[in-house]
Amino acid sequence: MTTEMLRFEVSEYRTRLQKAREAMDQAGLDLLIVVDPANMNWLTGYDGNAFYVPQCVVVSKDKDPLWFGREMDANGCRRTAYVSEDRIRWYEDQYVQSDTLHPMMVLGQIVTAEGHGTATIGVEKDNYYFSALAFEVLSGALPNATFKNADRLINWQRIVKSKREIEYMRGAGKVVGAMYQRVSEVLRPGIKQSDVVAELTHAGTRGVGDYWGDYPAAVPNIGAGADASAPHLTWSDRPIRPNESIFFELAGVHKRYHCPLARTYYLGKPTPQISDAEKAVLDGMQAGLEKAVPGNFCEDIAKAYVGALARYGLVKTGRSGYSMGLGYPPAWGENTASFRDGDMTELRPGMTFHFMTGLWYGDWGMEITESILITSGQVECLSSVPRQLLIID
Repeated sequence: MTTEMLRFEVSEYRTRLQKAREAMDQAGLDLLIVVDPANMNWLTGYDGNAFYVPQCVVVSKDKDPLWFGREMDANGCRRTAYVSEDRIRWYEDQYVQSDTLHPMMVLGQIVTAEGHGTATIGVEKDNYYFSALAFEVLSGALPNATFKNADRLINWQRIVKSKREIEYMRGAGKVVGAMYQRVSEVLRPGIKQSDVVAELTHAGTRGVGDYWGDYPAAVPNIGAGADASAPHLTWSDRPIRPNESIFFELAGVHKRYHCPLARTYYLGKPTPQISDAEKAVLDGMQAGLEKAVPGNFCEDIAKAYVGALARYGLVKTGRSGYSMGLGYPPAWGENTASFRDGDMTELRPGMTFHFMTGLWYGDWGMEITESILITSGQVECLSSVPRQLLIID
C-alpha cells in the first residue's frame, strides 16, 4: 500500500484505532472482530465490493489491525488499506459457500495463533454481515474464549466527523444537487420512471468537478401518486403521470461518504392536501433546524418537528432523522443516534444527520429532507437544492 492512495492520513487512522481501543477498554474487551464494511473502512481504509463473503478486521490492544478475507480479495486490502503485509490473512476459495467448511474456522485458528484463544472477544452480533452460522462456527473454533456483543461499538466512534470526512460529505452534497438538477430537466408526463432513474444515476456517477460519484449504499426510492404512501419502493417502467406528485429519495456519494436528500415534485397544480403538507413539513423542518445546535439533544429536534406538524393536524410516528455518513449497502445510516423522543444523544460539532421529515399516509405521501452538519454555530445544510415542493408545469 502506498500512502498516496489512502483517502485519509495514516495519522487519522491511528487516531481512530486509539478511539476503538478506548471503547474496547470501556466494554471490557481484549479483542474486537469488526465485520461491518463501513467500520472496516473507517478503521483501515479497506474498500472492496466483497462483503458478500465473510471478511473482517480484527482489533487488538497491542498490534496493528489484522485484515481477514477471501484470498483473491487480499490484493484489494493491499491496494486500499494502510495495513502492512504481515497483518493480511486470508482463507482459500474452497471455504466459499461450502457445506462442510467455513471461513470462521480459519479465523479461529488465526486468533488462537495470535495468542487470543482465551480472550474476551467482541463481535457485531446484530450486523447485516455476521450470520448465525458465522458466530456458531467461530465460537466453536474458540471454545475457551468469552464472547460479548459489540454491535455498534465502532459505529458510535464514527459519529463525530473529521474535517476531511466533512469535506467529502460536502462534495457528496454537490453531487446530489447535480442529480436533482437532472431530474428537474427530464421529469415530464409520459417519461418512464426507469428513464428518469437512468438520467439521475448518470449524473450521480459523473459527479461535479473533482467530486466524482461513488455508488450509493441504497438505491433511489421513488413514490408516485398512491405509491408515495410507501417510503421504500423503487422504480418501475410506469410512465410519469400529470396532476400527480412523485418523491425521490437519493444520495450523492463521494469516496463512500453520503449526502442523502429527498424532494417531492408535482406535475401540474398541486392539490390543497399537498400544498398544506408542504407548509407543515417546511415549518416543522425550520423548527427542528433551530434546535440543531450543540448542547441540545436528538429528541429536541424530533419534538420540534412533530410539534409543528401537530399544529397542522398531522402526525408522524416514525423517527425524524438519523446519523449518517460513511456507508455500504444496504443502508447509509450509521445505526446510532436518531431524531426521536427519548434519544438523549447530545449534539456536538461534526455530527451529521439526515433530517428525514417524510410523511406517509394511506394513499399519499411527501418527502422534503435535508442532510445537516452540526457546527459550533448555525446548523449547515450539506446540499443547496431548493427546500420546497418542486412544480413541473
